[in-house]
Amino acid sequence: MEPIEIGLVVTFGMLLFVVLGMRVAFAAGLAGMIGLIWIFWAKFGYEPARFGKALTIAAKTAGQVPHSKISSQALSLIPTFILIGYLAYYAGFTRALFEAAKRWLAWVPGGLAVSTVFATAGFAAVSGASVATSAVFARIAIPEMLKIGYDKRFAAGVVAAGGTLASLIPPSAILVIYAIIVEQDVGKLLLAGFIPGAFSALIYGLLIIGLALTIKGFGPPVSGFTWKERFVALPPALPILFVVVTIIFFVYNPFGGDAWGTPTEGGAIGAFVVFLMAMYRGMRWAQLKDALLETAKLSVMIFTIIWGVLIYVRFLGFANLPSAFSDWITSLTMSPMIILVCILLAYAVLGMFMDAIGMLLLTLPVVYPAVMALNGGEAVSAAESTFGMSGPMCAIWFGILVVKMAEFCLITPPIGLNCFVVAGVRDDLSVQDVFKGVTPFFIADGITIALLVTFPSIVLWLPSQV
Repeated sequence: MEPIEIGLVVTFGMLLFVVLGMRVAFAAGLAGMIGLIWIFWAKFGYEPARFGKALTIAAKTAGQVPHSKISSQALSLIPTFILIGYLAYYAGFTRALFEAAKRWLAWVPGGLAVSTVFATAGFAAVSGASVATSAVFARIAIPEMLKIGYDKRFAAGVVAAGGTLASLIPPSAILVIYAIIVEQDVGKLLLAGFIPGAFSALIYGLLIIGLALTIKGFGPPVSGFTWKERFVALPPALPILFVVVTIIFFVYNPFGGDAWGTPTEGGAIGAFVVFLMAMYRGMRWAQLKDALLETAKLSVMIFTIIWGVLIYVRFLGFANLPSAFSDWITSLTMSPMIILVCILLAYAVLGMFMDAIGMLLLTLPVVYPAVMALNGGEAVSAAESTFGMSGPMCAIWFGILVVKMAEFCLITPPIGLNCFVVAGVRDDLSVQDVFKGVTPFFIADGITIALLVTFPSIVLWLPSQV
């Protein structure tokens, strides 16, 4: 067998492992190891006596990958971003944020659901994990919506969909992972997520208002808050805004000149600031311990996936599959934009069977070079490109599109992770209830993705300013 054929067979085997229920980290690591052994043994002509040699080389190759990649300084952003979110929750900032959003927005049709969406967007600005955001607001927002008569399935769907915003609004663990895989500027990618993230929250809010206006008894507005009560609710929620501004100022230096630090240092500063504010607000040792343990659990899960997938990615390099796929994509006679849309639709299907981080880690080494080739290459100028943007800008644009697709996959059955988290937090909800409640948000996500594809300036305007 040729290396490319080996690559295709092993990839099919890896996808089969995932469909059968094996965790992505183990499926990818096992497939990658099998593939490396196969590749090296094939080079030895499948001589039985040299199988041990092939096994030794494959083990050394696989063993070197995790440390060499995980030791990247940029990846230390992930635990700091997750820690910021959990510290904010255990310090009570999330409830204050929800209360402020409720007092300012609950008067519109479907107001409490709209408030939940914008509160999750605000929390997403200090939390890099969608799972954490969904878990937090399942405890805070769903009881409030049930009190005034919301359908429990839709209330759960609002929280699950709102939680996905943490994937796009910086700080975002998935954006960091994308930047590292494709070797692009982490800071610019994080900056690029702000407007699309806010745009997604706005589309969610408009969808809820539209449903409340057309369905009788759906999402009654909540009135009665005075202007004094609204302004009184703002100060307790301001610490979250302060943390966001601190990170942005540190990383991007809005006063001109060089940045004050790297995104990694900005994440550490942000975590330290939240820690100080949490201690000031009376956080006890038990709450701090819970925040640290939850951060460690989620970080270990993410890094385990990265370890396993990186072994598979190294095998793909030996099989020459990324280059072959790129050549095949560029040889197609279809419109490049249609090809891009097909790639995004393929992500929607793949996301039904894989978690978001694993999906990106597995596919980007193959898909990213193909998309860049469609645009004209990594170094192409905007004037000579297919999509009307330079190579670095195309990398940012495609990154936001892919992460938005990853958001979409967090709420699609059968393994939409956010839906399982919400159902796990609420004993009165089944996973099926949450999947039913989240269905209307598929339409909102479809509209958002279509607009981001049609109008790339929504993504690129902010990073082009730095």
